[in-house]
Amino acid sequence: MKLTLDIDHSKQLANICGSLDKHLDIISKSLDVELTNKGVDFVITGKSDRLAVQVLQDLITLSKTQTVDVYDVEMSIKNRTHDDLPSKTINIKTRRKFIHVRSANQQHYVKSIQDKDCTFGIGPAGTGKTYLAVARAVEALECSSVRRIILVRPAVEAGEKLGFLPGDLSEKIDPYLRPIYDALYEMLGFEKVTKLLDKNVIEVAPLAFMRGRTLNESFIILDEAQNTTIEQMKMFLTRMGFGSKMVITGDITQIDLARPNQSGLLHAMDVLKDEKQISFCYFHSKDVVRHKLVQRIVLAYEQFDSK
Repeated sequence: MKLTLDIDHSKQLANICGSLDKHLDIISKSLDVELTNKGVDFVITGKSDRLAVQVLQDLITLSKTQTVDVYDVEMSIKNRTHDDLPSKTINIKTRRKFIHVRSANQQHYVKSIQDKDCTFGIGPAGTGKTYLAVARAVEALECSSVRRIILVRPAVEAGEKLGFLPGDLSEKIDPYLRPIYDALYEMLGFEKVTKLLDKNVIEVAPLAFMRGRTLNESFIILDEAQNTTIEQMKMFLTRMGFGSKMVITGDITQIDLARPNQSGLLHAMDVLKDEKQISFCYFHSKDVVRHKLVQRIVLAYEQFDSK
């Protein structure tokens, strides 16, 4: 199959192909096709040649507005090789990043965050639960739907000894929030995040410090919620104020509590399952958006645990 890319300049072609044609190599290996080109003229041979053309067309669209990276290529391939994506898709746009939401479960998740005031995202590592929640939070802050972003995580590893760790409160809790910080830096930039932290527009807090507060006009994310106790989860959920949204993320297969059956996330899933104003979104191994090996690892563990 032959394809001529409809692009404006050589820099866009380089953006699509990647450094040393890395993006083309990924497409070739993933779809088992042979892909060669002379400038904008491509020749694609193999059973999946049509899929490869669709991926290239995706990259053309992306290259018009942003730098295409390996993640974008992998996600386009994943999207084109799965037929469970709804015909009408929702994407998230921030000033620095355009996030393509891929699987049906991820689409349901971001739509639920948009439509509901409280959303639970439950599933294995690498499915985009936290990343997409942060993207929605940044989007809401930039369009002034909320005035603050509040990031919360239980510091189970430190237990009740958090106060004995060196540094101030932020320095103590920061290591546990690193994945959220990484997403914020990607979407807002390091300097912007630093300024917003200084102005308390973005706030990080250990779960224990949320007691007694009422949070209005805020986008509140509780990460690693499987490690909350029943009492902590109830306390957190009742912090919601007017004009606020809550997203609770967790992986019920990785509970670090001394008594896993006392997980606040497990309890909330049972107690609140019939509440129509709360959405529960469940992710599976097919939703993993990290390296393809991560998806296979998650699936292997699922199969082993089901024996």
